[in-house]
Amino acid sequence: MTEYLPDEDLIFELLQALHKGISPKFERCAGITPTRFRLLQELYKTAEISQISLQKTVEIDAAAVTRHLRGLEESGMIARRNNPADNRVTLVSLTDQGREHINAYREEKTRFISDLLTGFSGQERKELAEMLARLQHNINLL
Repeated sequence: MTEYLPDEDLIFELLQALHKGISPKFERCAGITPTRFRLLQELYKTAEISQISLQKTVEIDAAAVTRHLRGLEESGMIARRNNPADNRVTLVSLTDQGREHINAYREEKTRFISDLLTGFSGQERKELAEMLARLQHNINLL
């Protein structure tokens, strides 16, 4: 068994607070939720993708991806259609309006991250990225 350190409670609480705080603050800054932003970014990379493949790439459940895509479709950012070769498959693509907005969202994301990391040196940012990657690796092992 590994040794328990009191700082672990603080680290866990800080990670929870960061998780809880980042999404709403990002949405206020960028005007879009982080999940919808990720969906748009993935769609920007391809002409068209199946909804199931998009869901797996972004790693969210089927109900959530459907809900997010419905909202993006209603706002004119994406289009969905049935695959003519297989009616059971829904294809998703970014509209021209979605392509126009993604660049603005990227700029807001850059500003948000810059503000979030204010006061961190380049070396500290590199070390933080490495530590977060190690945490992600450890989570994947659980």
